[in-house]
Amino acid sequence: MQTGTIARVTDQGYGFIAREGEEKDLFFHANELQNTQFNDLREGDKVTFEVTEGPKGLNATNVNKA
Repeated sequence: MQTGTIARVTDQGYGFIAREGEEKDLFFHANELQNTQFNDLREGDKVTFEVTEGPKGLNATNVNKA
């Protein structure tokens, strides 16, 4: 598992996670959340996640609020 911080969330059910040492934020979709609801996420929240290769690049999966 990796750790990061919620960089931003959208009204469309997805958001981005900032990872230390990485320039590009990682995309995640609300369907990948575990043990938390999308509406409970706020910018700055700490999360844990796995990184997988998706059709448009790397994505965060199995996202949990830390």
